[in-house]
Amino acid sequence: QVQLVESGGRSVQAGDSLRLSCAASGHPISTISIGWFRQAPGKEREFVGRVAGNDGRTNVADSVKDRFTISRDNAKNTVSLQISSLKPEDTAVYFCAAACTAWDTSRCNIWGQGTQVAVSS
Repeated sequence: QVQLVESGGRSVQAGDSLRLSCAASGHPISTISIGWFRQAPGKEREFVGRVAGNDGRTNVADSVKDRFTISRDNAKNTVSLQISSLKPEDTAVYFCAAACTAWDTSRCNIWGQGTQVAVSS
């Protein structure tokens, strides 16, 4: 079974950029769809974007698509989330996930442990 580990989260200033990584083990990442989600304090987990396992197409939530980019590195078996022009409202724990049956409601069976992003103004 695939296992996922996120990294790259840290405290940053508004306007900075950040790159989060999701490293997979146990399965080639090129064959599975991987999604990014985030959960801010006191809020429900929300879908950020995903990369399809079959053709590598990416899909990013409308609310962040102008600042968030998802990419996949098959050789490194990782999926990255590039965030630019960070805002305080981007503060959240960011998760990657697989085996998702409903992306918009965060219904996934495999989750990483999450990586914290804190954006100060």
